[in-house]
Amino acid sequence: MPKHGKRYLESLKQVDRHAYYEPKEALELVKKLANAKFDETVEAAFKLGVDPRHADQQVRGAVVLPHGTGKTRKVLVFAKGEKAKEAEAAGADFVGAEDMVAKIQEGWFGFDVAIATPDMMGMVGKLGRLLGPKGLMPNPKTGTVTFDVEKAVKEVKAGKIEYRVDKTSIIHAPIGKVSFDLEKLEENFQTLVDALIKAKPSGAKGQYIRSVTVSSTMGPGVKINPMKLS
Repeated sequence: MPKHGKRYLESLKQVDRHAYYEPKEALELVKKLANAKFDETVEAAFKLGVDPRHADQQVRGAVVLPHGTGKTRKVLVFAKGEKAKEAEAAGADFVGAEDMVAKIQEGWFGFDVAIATPDMMGMVGKLGRLLGPKGLMPNPKTGTVTFDVEKAVKEVKAGKIEYRVDKTSIIHAPIGKVSFDLEKLEENFQTLVDALIKAKPSGAKGQYIRSVTVSSTMGPGVKINPMKLS
């Protein structure tokens, strides 16, 4: 059982652990309770009524948060020729082909998102065992396998996040920083909720969003009433 520090325990006293808050109230409380010496990330966790063991109940995708995440993400693009130039012009941090594959095989992972043009996937596929477990493998479902590399790079830089249900049917996703205005956190949160509802698989039965909790990096979780989400 992990032990929590005094700050966390003091913050926990201000949260009614048996109550369900409105989204605005919950986010306001998360901001209020964040007391670390750095700008904490605000994260939302959704427990979904799906069984991820079934292929038709997978929930995975990407969404551009209107106010970004507050973090500048480093983008690697696997491309050649004109598409490589396009990626560089769009602001990609790293662009390459065989050279980047070799670099990763040697243990380099100095990027947050990988994008690849479809013609590069035969080469990039060799990195599956390295990139897959880290969630860095380019995937058409998240828009990271595309010939429109300019759009893909700009979306990531603007605040595009990926989400994927884990084996416990939970999705964790960042929605900003505690320094964000409350309204911006609300808009980011609602944008993510809308994306998850839109991504509801046809195989999901019963209540889809079972529970929602928001928290800051070092703060306690605050529960949101899932019945209030639409």
